[in-house]
Amino acid sequence: MTEAADRIFVNGEVHTLAHPADGGDAVREAVAVRDGEIVRTGRTHDVELLAGVDTDVVDLDGRVLLPGFVDAHTHLTTVGRYLVHADLSAAASLDEAVDLLSERAAEVESESSGGGAPDGGGEAEDWVLGYGYDESTWDESRYLTRADLDRVSTERPVAAFREDMHVAAVNGVALDRFADDLAAAPDDTVPTGGDGEPTGVLLEAAIDPIYRAVEPDREETRAVVEAALDHCAARGITGFHDMVRDSHAPRVYRALDAAGELTARVRINYWSDHLDAAREVGLATNGGSEFVETGAIKSYTDGSFGGRTARLSEPYADAPDETGQWVVDPDELNETVAEATEAGFQFTAHAIGDEAIAAVLDAYEDASRTDAGEARHRIEHAELADDEAIERLAETGAVASVQPNFLKWARSDGLYEERLGEARTAETNRYREMLDAGVELAFGSDGMPMDPLFGVHQAVTAPADPQRLTVTEALRAYTSGAAYAGFDEDRLGTIEAGKRADLVALDASPWERDDAIDEIDVALTVVDGAVVFDGR
Repeated sequence: MTEAADRIFVNGEVHTLAHPADGGDAVREAVAVRDGEIVRTGRTHDVELLAGVDTDVVDLDGRVLLPGFVDAHTHLTTVGRYLVHADLSAAASLDEAVDLLSERAAEVESESSGGGAPDGGGEAEDWVLGYGYDESTWDESRYLTRADLDRVSTERPVAAFREDMHVAAVNGVALDRFADDLAAAPDDTVPTGGDGEPTGVLLEAAIDPIYRAVEPDREETRAVVEAALDHCAARGITGFHDMVRDSHAPRVYRALDAAGELTARVRINYWSDHLDAAREVGLATNGGSEFVETGAIKSYTDGSFGGRTARLSEPYADAPDETGQWVVDPDELNETVAEATEAGFQFTAHAIGDEAIAAVLDAYEDASRTDAGEARHRIEHAELADDEAIERLAETGAVASVQPNFLKWARSDGLYEERLGEARTAETNRYREMLDAGVELAFGSDGMPMDPLFGVHQAVTAPADPQRLTVTEALRAYTSGAAYAGFDEDRLGTIEAGKRADLVALDASPWERDDAIDEIDVALTVVDGAVVFDGR
């Protein structure tokens, strides 16, 4: 006698999103789940045969059921901080950003014991923090500065982080507190004004002392992680690859996992300065539990377009004397890639400009064990990959871990056009050409925002043909493509018997609303067969 299912989903439009080599996307009506595993797909009548007395029957009522989204690149604690601190992504102008920070300053003042002025010392609770501003959308398109943030407070340190986290602004209190650190920062990372004094804008490594000062303790880390996990569940995210550095997040994930309270699968990519420690404690790529596993060793190469620090072969359109920076120079990158590869770790490198992408590919080709079937090394972002880079990505089998959200900057008069000019803007984020060349494509968000349907919408409606994907292709990049980037294609990413029951139900079909995918609501999110969000 066939064992009954724990839960069945019936009367839906179930898309398997299978790979073309496996028959392509097929549409079913129902799915049966037992012990967190998909055990049958098919017509509602056939799946209902697995219903028992205790089976939970979920009527999808015509909704679209997809594999759960896997975000291949995010910073979950930063996403959580958007929810806890000032969310500057909501600011439509510089003045609105200052107003949001001022509101947060009032909250911090109210929360502080005694309500008086801080006594210094650099504690995270001392700060007024804001995350996610994007000046490229403002009429006054410039970075926040010391003068702006001094309007928020002249007693407490204030920091506002640009959306890409490669640019920050601090007020006078913070500049004074970290004067020694900033004096020792690399050249060109602490811009000065006509008076020779710091403007309050910080770039790349100059931000590191601020990051360390505001890093939440374990208790606050748990709070921001739990807030971000709720955010994930409401957006159909059933797994994510977190880029972790000097954070309590790994311990929090493991504690939540041990308590059975983790509502998404986590793959932890550790920064390269953690490599020695990772080896010493016996971590290994793909090691861990069903819900928390070790991923890659991660490094930077260059910066960002927003900060004009992405490394380019040709100058910036709006700064003809600048071609960006090496955050990690190619020689150091080569050594780290070789060391991590030799130790058996997957490796992933942030590379945005064309020179940086080429440097990463050089390092991968020089290292051993870089074929797609074994090391499965990755490049994060790959925003300005030229023809040669796309060909090399396909040849080496390196995964292009990319963020379709960034296509919001490829629109007319957007950030890319300002930084790169019109011609190079059309050469950014060439997902169509990558896929056609055989590149392994994985979608993530970088938390800008952490919303797969927003990213899918950007890829489907991209302004240039070399960037644009079909709905099915974009959804695959956010499901099976991201699963592949984490060696998880055998258990995640499609709806078929034997896979884990990580699912998302949508209130409308992205194929029928391909011009407004970002407006579709998530109705239900299921992780390992358990409902973690119900928005019906």
